[in-house]
Amino acid sequence: MNIKNITIIGTGNLGSRIGLQAAISSYNVIFYDISDSALSKAKASLEKLCNQLIKSNLLLEAKKEEALARIEYAADLKKALTDCDFISESVTEDLAIKEKVWKQIRDLAPTKTIFTTNTSYLLPSQLASISGRPEKFCAFHFHDVFYARVVDIMPHSGTDLSLIPLLEELGRKLNQVPVIVKKESPGYIFNFMLMALIGAAGRLKTKDIASIEDIDRSWMVNFHMPMGPFGILDSIGLDTAWHVVKERDDTASQAFGSLLKEYIDQGKLGEKSGSGFYTYPKPAYRDADFLKKAR
Repeated sequence: MNIKNITIIGTGNLGSRIGLQAAISSYNVIFYDISDSALSKAKASLEKLCNQLIKSNLLLEAKKEEALARIEYAADLKKALTDCDFISESVTEDLAIKEKVWKQIRDLAPTKTIFTTNTSYLLPSQLASISGRPEKFCAFHFHDVFYARVVDIMPHSGTDLSLIPLLEELGRKLNQVPVIVKKESPGYIFNFMLMALIGAAGRLKTKDIASIEDIDRSWMVNFHMPMGPFGILDSIGLDTAWHVVKERDDTASQAFGSLLKEYIDQGKLGEKSGSGFYTYPKPAYRDADFLKKAR
């Protein structure tokens, strides 16, 4: 199948990045979200992201204009799916919300359309039957897109396996490194490992063993990393992390979930909201003297 037209369902931080990379890679892209205000916010975010990529020498100025010219925006799902070859869904990490969205998609998408979800921790088998086309449904999960260029390909038992090489090829064309998850696994590969780190950091904090800053300092110094577990959480989004943690019934996860919810209720979602465990755009962990002082 020759993929030309890509529809991005959900224009949050990661959905916007996937769509921009697709446009940079010469695909026609339509962003869909539930309101014009969400689409306007996404458009402004893309402009800012392009400028950041240009400053980092990851995008040429001329390529920016070419890419943005390939992008359309639609608050009408039927319009967004017209002549769509490929869907990347990145709506809120909540099973009920994703089910609702896929029920709408299945009745509107052309028969040729390949269905993929960018879910971080849900399994494709949880959504495949609801999509109405389980054989064309697969998890196609991105990380940062520009700075962490891995895309996870995770089929479910009913996925047509002929899709896998096609998705590998698409991943490479999107300047990603495709990796295949042979069995369904919550968190794929990297996120599975990452949650072990995040969970340990959460236990250290909720048991009042160390401060957020010192937990991050310990990780940053020992592994020569630019941020620690709580800085990573801010970049992921505290709401995304909470949706994952709250589904776990062990005491440590529930305690950590309660901590995350305190921040979320204050509107502190992490980097995307301007504040989380740190304040943005200049979080303390980026200060030159962060590793030299305790608080």
